[in-house]
Amino acid sequence: MRLIKLIANLGYGSRKEIQQAIKHGWVTDLEGNPIKADSKLDHDQILFDDEPLDPAPGMVLLLNKPVGYTCSKKDIGKLVYQLFPDRFRVRKPELSSVGRLDRETSGLLLFTDDGKLLHRIISPKSNVPKVYEVELDRPLEGHEGDLFASGTMMLESETTPLLPAELEVLGEKQARLTLHEGRYHQVRRMFAAIGNHVNALHRSKVGNLTLDGVEEGTYKILSAEEIEKVFVSE
Repeated sequence: MRLIKLIANLGYGSRKEIQQAIKHGWVTDLEGNPIKADSKLDHDQILFDDEPLDPAPGMVLLLNKPVGYTCSKKDIGKLVYQLFPDRFRVRKPELSSVGRLDRETSGLLLFTDDGKLLHRIISPKSNVPKVYEVELDRPLEGHEGDLFASGTMMLESETTPLLPAELEVLGEKQARLTLHEGRYHQVRRMFAAIGNHVNALHRSKVGNLTLDGVEEGTYKILSAEEIEKVFVSE
């Protein structure tokens, strides 16, 4: 791919703007030498304004989503995409969230521009477990774990039972719930179905991937090894 198109597709500017950046010497090699538009360098040998280029298509981000942000590009209010550099929003291929967390749910949220990887993660065939920390309005009664694990629980307006889920009681009103599917508002609806209300919800783990020190409201670019943790469960 020509250098100008490569950098433009990463969101650094239009092709005309990238052409000007090259002309002004803002695109360099690792030694700081300006490079020309017809240069043939590997992706990781190119600097833009003295910084390494963002990863090529296939990039995966892990975001520690705060409460109050919506997983949308066009909604009103605070949007998760505002937590990334502006150029991430205009990358080609497009960067998309892998599933969603609702506005009032915090925690681990993945993004990628790799459509095949996105569908692999969300596919029921992959059986990727997702772990949620739950704070409830009322004390647990002791029967919830057996019901959630039964594989027979039905949610209102649905025609197929939920897959078995594992509940770990952490306190009178605190629990850890592991799901193996991703239905709409599933955790909140499961507890609502037994007469309880979720006051706070946080996703802490996807597969064997955790937030691992990523502060709330910040993100990290995942390595190939970290991406594979999504498909490994303990």
